[in-house]
Amino acid sequence: MGGTVTAVSTNGEYAFTKPNRPGITLLAGLGVEGDVHAGVTVKHRSRMAQDPTQPNLRQVHLIHEELFEEVAREGFTVRPGDLGENITTRGVDLLGLPTGALLHIGPEAVVEVTGLRNPCVQIDAFQDGLLKQVVGRDETGAVVRKAGIMGIVKAGGPVRPGDAIKVEYPDGPHRPLERV
Repeated sequence: MGGTVTAVSTNGEYAFTKPNRPGITLLAGLGVEGDVHAGVTVKHRSRMAQDPTQPNLRQVHLIHEELFEEVAREGFTVRPGDLGENITTRGVDLLGLPTGALLHIGPEAVVEVTGLRNPCVQIDAFQDGLLKQVVGRDETGAVVRKAGIMGIVKAGGPVRPGDAIKVEYPDGPHRPLERV
């Protein structure tokens, strides 16, 4: 199973969206070089307020480009980087991956999937009503988060649009993704 990187984005300042770049560099154990969320410990403001010493399980944010098409059918316009992701993908069922899956991206980089992004109200500040499109409930009433996945960098390297993504599943029973 594999897919493709369609865009890469990074921002050195806290902002909801991230500008697209011709390429980014992933740094093992840290995240995206030059990105405000890179680091060994958590860098998201709300999580730093709770406990700034907790490990950063959100070094890299990935979103599937197919989500943009889904929300477009409901009248929303979302482009790569708009929701703060670092890597936009196509052809990989990101939300269906198990915890611990490895994403081999481009010639060198490897990202270990840690969990689901927990979308916040900033999404509605970006486009009113969008939050309900990326967080909903299934037929049993369980919360469904569709705003991408988070991961940590296991092996660094360059990542560019057009790079291949190969999925490596962990051994043993697979644990479904939970919010991180």
